[in-house]
Amino acid sequence: MEEVSAEVRQLVGQLDFDQAELARRYAYERDVRLRPDRNNQYIETEKEFSHYADDPYAEPLVRAAVEGHTDVIVVGGGIGGLVTASYLHDAGVDDVRIIEKGGDFGGTWYWNRYPGLRCDVESYVYMPLLERFGGFPTEKYSRGSEILDHLRKIARKLNLYDKALLQTQVMGLKWDKDAALWRVETDRGDKVTAKFVIMANGLLVKPKLPGIPGIEDFKGHTFHTSRWDYDYTGGSQNSALVNLADKRVGIVGTGATAVQVVPEVGSVAKELYVFQRTPAAVDYRYNRPTDVAWAGNLAPGWQDDRVVNFHAVAGGLIDGPDLVKDGWTEIGKLQDSTASWAAKKIGRPLNSAEAEFVTNALDDLKMNHLRARIDAEVKDPATAEALKPWHRRWCKRPSFSDEYLQTFNRPNVSIVDTAGKGIERMTANGVVAGGKEYELDCLIFATGYEVGTEYTRRAGYDVIGRDGVELGQYWHNGMRTYQGIFIHGFPNLFMCGWGQSAGTFSVTFMLSEQAKHIAFVLKTCLDRGLRTVEPSAEAVEDYVLSVRPLSISQRKFWQDCTPSYFTTEGDTANPHGMFANIPPVGPIQFYQDLEAWRARGDLKGLELA
Repeated sequence: MEEVSAEVRQLVGQLDFDQAELARRYAYERDVRLRPDRNNQYIETEKEFSHYADDPYAEPLVRAAVEGHTDVIVVGGGIGGLVTASYLHDAGVDDVRIIEKGGDFGGTWYWNRYPGLRCDVESYVYMPLLERFGGFPTEKYSRGSEILDHLRKIARKLNLYDKALLQTQVMGLKWDKDAALWRVETDRGDKVTAKFVIMANGLLVKPKLPGIPGIEDFKGHTFHTSRWDYDYTGGSQNSALVNLADKRVGIVGTGATAVQVVPEVGSVAKELYVFQRTPAAVDYRYNRPTDVAWAGNLAPGWQDDRVVNFHAVAGGLIDGPDLVKDGWTEIGKLQDSTASWAAKKIGRPLNSAEAEFVTNALDDLKMNHLRARIDAEVKDPATAEALKPWHRRWCKRPSFSDEYLQTFNRPNVSIVDTAGKGIERMTANGVVAGGKEYELDCLIFATGYEVGTEYTRRAGYDVIGRDGVELGQYWHNGMRTYQGIFIHGFPNLFMCGWGQSAGTFSVTFMLSEQAKHIAFVLKTCLDRGLRTVEPSAEAVEDYVLSVRPLSISQRKFWQDCTPSYFTTEGDTANPHGMFANIPPVGPIQFYQDLEAWRARGDLKGLELA
């Protein structure tokens, strides 16, 4: 039986806590939150709940139905659609039409306009195409309004507004074999066609609601954070919510959104109750203004270099230099890479027991540090105890804030800890939790987006490929792609986004690398006069087999986690889960492999006609 050597224990240092007892506490906190209905505990924002997904930002658009043909249709006007259009432009492909449900470009940054919104990945890394389109973030972590302005600027400079169909929902894509093109129909009666279609729908796009009994009985005001109602709250993303000064407000959820919203609402509302099922693990943010002198002296190519460095350090691939130096790069030391770090320190590979010990110990130390921060910053001991998270760092999305914890020191702000059970029910007057009714004027759902449901449900449309095959049915038991982009039986169709590509700390990096790949293949097809391109069945099968299996340690990690959208609420076997398809290599290597594939020029794995 393998043992942990003294030199490995010395490397970690003296642990002044009982690791076994901490593991038992984590298991208990997981178990009380596991529900038999898993992901079905949430309500879909359809039918009587569809108004939670309506667009509150744009004036209703009245226009005639559109017909016409373009070389390329891109479904989605967020970062994925914009960077794809940019790389297509670089390749000389400008006959592009973008179809976007929102009233403007921006994707998640169009929909999310809640107060306090900021990017939680460094702006210099996250905001795409800064060198090409000019401008520079004013802060290390930009406000959402600044990011939205930048994305709109990209759309203007690429002349994407001219052909765009905004406030338009795609209802279906159908492959016309005889004409070798895609026929696209929308909710406005549009009938447009394209030789190629790129699905850039995004991952977190469809709001979800908690399935609270009596949710429809509440007579107060409600809305979802992804459709913030400034008509009700007053103020703006960057100014005080003045209309809440005489309101009793409840917020449901304590994820990354609530961590930003709670300080803004708490600073104004007469009373704020934060209803918590699982506490957030909140690290320091340390935001600061951009050093103008530093920004002015950056060498050409600085952003690409910084992006690669960020992902290498955050992924634990290098010890330094760390150009970004934030919470994400620190997390790199808490992953499986810690075993590699420890092996370098002691000059030999670690056995499996040593690797597990090092990884768990460093994670335990970090989480203890975050819990100690709560004791230091929250004055009331009972409130501090309620705010403490009991899970490993990556079981829930890491959060960062320098205001969230301190907000609970305000006399008008209360944490309502439901001990993992959630809200019991809603009444006409408010919310019942722990047997107590909290009367409210307004309830805000900071409950996130659908994850773990089928792709076509989240997208809002189905795709009919060759021989009438529906994508929803083809992917009923999980995604099947080649390189996370190409789909057998669906010619001239590409997808970008999370799925069977390598996920990243900054989704912009993933989307940009996918856009480069799509633009290369699409341009090659046009230059060679090819009629269709799609992956072979064999290439898909080989690829799916390579991304599906999880190691024993990976499976155990997610199974031991407290439920969250990362684990599809504990349904770790869900074939549509966020981490159901993990490439065998990390993002840096994955996208370097795609670059090498492009350099060979033979389009291996694709069938060309």
